[in-house]
Amino acid sequence: MPDALSHRFKVAIVWWGDARERAEARPETSRLTAIFAALERHGIAAEPAVWSDPLTDDVRAQLMGVDGVLVWVNPIPAPGSGGRGVLDDLLREVAAAGIFVSGHPDVITRIGVKEVLHRTRELGWGTDTHVYRDHAALAAEFPARVAAGPRVLKRNRGNGGLGVWKVERSTGADVAVQEAWGDRHGRTLPLDAFMAERVADFTDGGTLVDQPFQARHLEGMIRCYLSGDRVVGFGHQRVRALAPPEAGPAEPRLYSGPDDARFQCLRGLLEREWVPQMARLLGLDPEALPVIWDADFLLGPRNPAGEDTYVLCEINASSVFPIPDEAPEALANTTLRRLIAVREARNREAMQAQVPPPERKAAEAE
Repeated sequence: MPDALSHRFKVAIVWWGDARERAEARPETSRLTAIFAALERHGIAAEPAVWSDPLTDDVRAQLMGVDGVLVWVNPIPAPGSGGRGVLDDLLREVAAAGIFVSGHPDVITRIGVKEVLHRTRELGWGTDTHVYRDHAALAAEFPARVAAGPRVLKRNRGNGGLGVWKVERSTGADVAVQEAWGDRHGRTLPLDAFMAERVADFTDGGTLVDQPFQARHLEGMIRCYLSGDRVVGFGHQRVRALAPPEAGPAEPRLYSGPDDARFQCLRGLLEREWVPQMARLLGLDPEALPVIWDADFLLGPRNPAGEDTYVLCEINASSVFPIPDEAPEALANTTLRRLIAVREARNREAMQAQVPPPERKAAEAE
């Protein structure tokens, strides 16, 4: 294990908490202890950086003194917090100072929202997906779609099933609505009444995303964990969100490493095709993808050869935990590689700044 003098880099790990938690935070007692240990094995000294709005000045001073920042703060406000707005501004400031930040808030706003399902709908993981940017569009377009079959409506931001509804025709003008969050007891009401409830979802620039309901959802959800553009593990769970109560309780998510034989087809599609295609489509450098993120898939209709297809239903990019046992080592390796790249870039810039202007122009011309 590296000693203090052999650490090549220093990073701060940010999570939400109050002043007392900041004072008491220790790597060995945090939920991220395996990540602290993996970073240490890679010669990276990691320190807790507990943040909340009142602590911003203290955290800024801390972050400006490290080589990199890794962030585990959910964009959905924690009780007593004001959300991530202040933190995101701070992280942009830190990144602008040449410090490595993952995940960068501008990356999260591209991949960690439900609208990514619409923007990437033409990829192999896509399906018949629509986005409603105002209530008028929902009222005009959603009735015909739900008349053709059950749909799943999702708020652009949300987690834990909050703001996700399965909607299908019942009798007459009524629809059966099942929310993914809560006690799973559905309700029947007029479609117009349900859509009227959605007015609030469009406040402050909110949007709704609409996908067809996947009939094979009770066969399980596959969570693919990635570090950068490489798969580093899986989680498989028999989900019961959007299922009737008689389907029984959800089962625990079971974790496995990247070589799990059941998911190698999906792994290959992600690494060779879908992640590179997503990055190009969203205008992202693959090296900007978070050091840990995940993509959730449901099984789609089998193809003519009888093989499974996969439908992306969510990407999580801001506070991914827990993770498979194999993931911390891969996360640390990605972090080290990114830190080296950032340091080398800064060294090149410093050397170029020392070259007299005529010589610099000649070098650039060559």
